Amino acid sequence: MIKLFVAMTGIGFLLAACKPAVSTSARDVPAAIEQTATTLLQSTLLHATSIAVVYHGKEFILHAGELQTGKGNRPNDSTLYEIGSVSKTFAGLMLANAVTEGKATIDDPLQRYLPSDYSNLQYRGEAIRIRHLITHTSGLPGMLPLHVNTILRDFTEHSAPGKLNLAYANYGKPQFWNDLHEVHIEGPLGKNYAYSSAATELIAHTLERIYGEPYELLLAKFLAREANMHEVWLRLPADASRRLAPGYHSDNPVATTPMPQLPWGAAGNLKATIPDMLKYLRLQLSSQPAVIESHKPLVHFKDDFSIGYFWNIGQNRQLGTHYVHHGGVPRAQCYIYLVPKYDLGVFIITNQSGDATADAMEGALAHIFDTVESLERGK
Repeated sequence: MIKLFVAMTGIGFLLAACKPAVSTSARDVPAAIEQTATTLLQSTLLHATSIAVVYHGKEFILHAGELQTGKGNRPNDSTLYEIGSVSKTFAGLMLANAVTEGKATIDDPLQRYLPSDYSNLQYRGEAIRIRHLITHTSGLPGMLPLHVNTILRDFTEHSAPGKLNLAYANYGKPQFWNDLHEVHIEGPLGKNYAYSSAATELIAHTLERIYGEPYELLLAKFLAREANMHEVWLRLPADASRRLAPGYHSDNPVATTPMPQLPWGAAGNLKATIPDMLKYLRLQLSSQPAVIESHKPLVHFKDDFSIGYFWNIGQNRQLGTHYVHHGGVPRAQCYIYLVPKYDLGVFIITNQSGDATADAMEGALAHIFDTVESLERGK
């Protein structure tokens, strides 16, 4: 693995390679990663980033900037970041694993796994099925409780994190099940894309019913077994909490609180180190059966956009078929990209969350994608 430690100014970097020889082509990739960080940190309000890249089996990690301006506390391999909705791809992978093991199918009706009767979770006699949950076509609301969706419409307001904290202060599974009875489904099912974190929470519950263990434990065991990942957490143990990156919401210069805990946490509560996200990239680029299943396009919305097990599947000239997911919480945003055409995986995160953060990351990533495309053409 090649690690780049970039100073706050972005002027220079140190390369330390575990492998004795790196091809000339591979040496272009660290420069592109450094330029990505430099470009990103020129954006207003952004002052720290970490990036993990896997390219044809070679691994690269970069940490740049300061987690807190003026304190010189550059992120490092032990820094834990909140990866937000990228958590959903983990839930999708776990469900795909259950499917490959023959323990479930994506056409199972959701009601089979629910604790009581929810006759409201249907549209004109058609029941919501697992496939509708994982493709965001179930008609379920974005979040439960319902008033959280109103808070998120004004996400950049300085009061939003506090309102989220209040909404989830005493909100657990019993409250979720009560609120689910009040949901009204507007169909048709399987047709219209409507992003739903509530649906992801139901997938976590479904996995608990299938395996008879808490989702948190199922995930930890799977990641340890399949990818030797031990630094991904739904709830941080006390000795790890001090490593959680501080983060900033919108244009507020005061660090804000972490994302509040959701009933299961599968929709957006994972925290991870960059080395473990690199391992996740390697897993997602592998031929592991659950990975292959999770990448299947299940609903086609346009010629260049479909969705698998929570993965957004894009198609364009430069990257070909690629898999992408954005993650955002009040004090961090990230992107994960998988590009099988180039055997490329990229994860990028910054400890700030505002309405311009995602676009800044996407724009900065062009340095990596352009470089890889150029290298591939030169082969």
